[in-house]
Amino acid sequence: MSNSARKDDLTTMTFDEIAAKYGEEAAINAGIAADPDTWELTEEDFAQMRPASEVHPEFVERWRRTRGKQKAPTKEHISIRLDADLAAHFRASGPGWQTRLNDALRRAVFGEAG
Repeated sequence: MSNSARKDDLTTMTFDEIAAKYGEEAAINAGIAADPDTWELTEEDFAQMRPASEVHPEFVERWRRTRGKQKAPTKEHISIRLDADLAAHFRASGPGWQTRLNDALRRAVFGEAG
């Protein structure tokens, strides 16, 4: 960013205006600077950091044991054509609707819950 660009000027400008006047990098940096949820780490911040294995060893160990391993699929991926109102009914119930549809079919066929 040019030294002539003052922070006051950038707060009232859009990304495109900043990019046109000072370049895309300046526009990106202005966006970062304006975000209250981010900041540039200081030497003190870096000095206080610890490896994840020191802070949460149980998570790191679980990750090491399971990385690269995929659970064997318990369900079969299929394509099925349903009446539109039936699909809409289950979709309307929100996330997890396919599991609920599976459970309803299981109850209808086997008389048991999933």
